[in-house]
Amino acid sequence: MNIDLVLPGLLAFSLVIVLGKPAIAILHRLKFGQSVRSDGPETHLKKSGTPTMGGLLILFATATVTLLLLNQDEPALWSLAAMLGFGAIGLLDDFIIIIRRRSLGLKARYKLLIQFLLALVIGLAAISIKGTVMQVPIIGAWSAPLWFYLPFTALVIVGTSNAVNLTDGLDGLAAGTATIVSLAFAVLALATDFSGLAVLAVTVAGSCLGFVWYNSPPAQIFMGDTGSLALGAVISSIAIFTGTELYLVVIGGIFVAEALSDIVQVASFRWRGKRVFRMAPLHHHFELGGLAETKVVARFWLISLVLSLVGLLLFFRL
Repeated sequence: MNIDLVLPGLLAFSLVIVLGKPAIAILHRLKFGQSVRSDGPETHLKKSGTPTMGGLLILFATATVTLLLLNQDEPALWSLAAMLGFGAIGLLDDFIIIIRRRSLGLKARYKLLIQFLLALVIGLAAISIKGTVMQVPIIGAWSAPLWFYLPFTALVIVGTSNAVNLTDGLDGLAAGTATIVSLAFAVLALATDFSGLAVLAVTVAGSCLGFVWYNSPPAQIFMGDTGSLALGAVISSIAIFTGTELYLVVIGGIFVAEALSDIVQVASFRWRGKRVFRMAPLHHHFELGGLAETKVVARFWLISLVLSLVGLLLFFRL
C-alpha cells in the first residue's frame, strides 16, 4: 500500500485521537450518557452513563479527510453521503434515547422506512455510475437485471447498517471489526480500479482505529447508533460501487453472524417459546457462557481478520 493510501488513514486516526478527549469531556458535561438495557448482561450495568454519540468523531474525521482529498470522486462522495445520512438517523435515535432516558429511540418502522429510502437513492447512484454488474464469488461478473439489483442494493445497505449496529455491544467490538473489514474493502477497491473508494475505506479504517483508542475496554465513550449505522452504510456502499457486495457475506461475516443470531433468537422464541442462544446478539451468548468481554472482542477480531483474508482469497482466485 503506497503513501497515497497510508496518509488519509493516518490523518483520520490523528483527528480522532486529538479530538477524542475534549469530545468525551463535552459529552460528560452535557450528560449525554448511555442508557444500558436492563435485560442485558449484569456486568454491563456499570457502563450506564458512559458518554455516547462518539460516532460523531468517526463521521467528522472521515468526512474531513474525504472532502479534502476526494472532492471530485463521485463513488466516494456518494458512499460518504450514505455514511452521513445513516449517521444522521443514528444521531436522532441516540438523541431520543438520551432525552427520554430509555434504551430505545426511534420506532423501528420509521427508522427502517427512512433507511430504505436513503438506500434506494444510493442504489440508483451506483447504477448510474457503474451499472448493475457485480462479482459473484467463484463464478465471476454478472450483470443483474434492474428489477432485482435496485432492491437488492437497498437491502444490502440497510442490512449491513443494522448488522453493525447489533455488533456494537461490547467495548471495541464494532470499531475494531469495522477497521479490519474496511481495510479488506480498500484492497478490493484497488483491485476493481476504484482508487477513490480505496482511499475512503482506509480513511474509515483510520477513524475507527482512532476510536478504538477511547472505546477499548473499559470504554471511555460509545459510538452509539450515530457511528454503527454510519459504518455499516459506508462499508456496504463501498462494496456496492465496487461490485463486491456479495463478498460482504464472507468479509463481514461477524456482522452477518450477529444479525442472524438475533433473527434466529426472536423467531425461535416467537414460534417455539424457546431461546437458541443464552442471549442475542451472538457476543452476549459467549459472554454469558463465561468468556471475559475482552476475550470475546479479541476472538471476534481474529475471526474477522481470517474471514477478510478468506474473502480476498476468493476474489483473487477468480
